[in-house]
Amino acid sequence: MPLFEYQCKACGHRFEELQNSTETEAPLCPKCKSKTERQFSTFSAAIHDGGSCDSGSCSTGSCPTGTCPFS
Repeated sequence: MPLFEYQCKACGHRFEELQNSTETEAPLCPKCKSKTERQFSTFSAAIHDGGSCDSGSCSTGSCPTGTCPFS
């Protein structure tokens, strides 16, 4: 079930709601019970830098693909 982001039209409160993607009706604001509007939301990703490359091998061990992800 996707996580959607909403903002209240009356009080401006922003919140997230797990909602079936086929549902078309926006939930009411949990603070003031007014109508809400679905917001455009982005996703976040993080890259873990677990080491560095020296002479073609990673400090975490040799690279299994033959290429170093840290170069």
